[in-house]
Amino acid sequence: MMRLNDMRPAAGSRKIAKRLGRGGSAGQGKTCGRGVKGQKARAGGYHKTGFEGGQMPLQRRLPKIGFRTMQPHSCVEVRLHELKRFKGQTVDLAALKAAQIVPQQAAGAKVIASGSIDVAVKLAGIKVTPGARKAIEAAGGSAE
Repeated sequence: MMRLNDMRPAAGSRKIAKRLGRGGSAGQGKTCGRGVKGQKARAGGYHKTGFEGGQMPLQRRLPKIGFRTMQPHSCVEVRLHELKRFKGQTVDLAALKAAQIVPQQAAGAKVIASGSIDVAVKLAGIKVTPGARKAIEAAGGSAE
């Protein structure tokens, strides 16, 4: 039976820390691997990440690229099974908003082939993926 006081870390999983400043034969004596003088040799020596001694840092020398908008996506995905409630009706963006399937601020919608549909619906002014178009037409509906 194993006890908590018998548990040890796996062999080689914990490195033994270097004992700095314990003589030349230890390999890290006197300057302790810090070199000679300068800000980095001192206790509490600090400089900002990316600081290059006053030279223009790399992250400021390179051009700024890319942009990611914080606005929500204007085109919303609609699944096939969400169209079942519009049996025999014409479905457009206003109808989807009224049924609260898409948010009010959505500028467009696209029907994707997720789920199944067994009722005929007619889509007007809504994008449709090829797989969704095939499923809608197989159920007797149409997509413009």
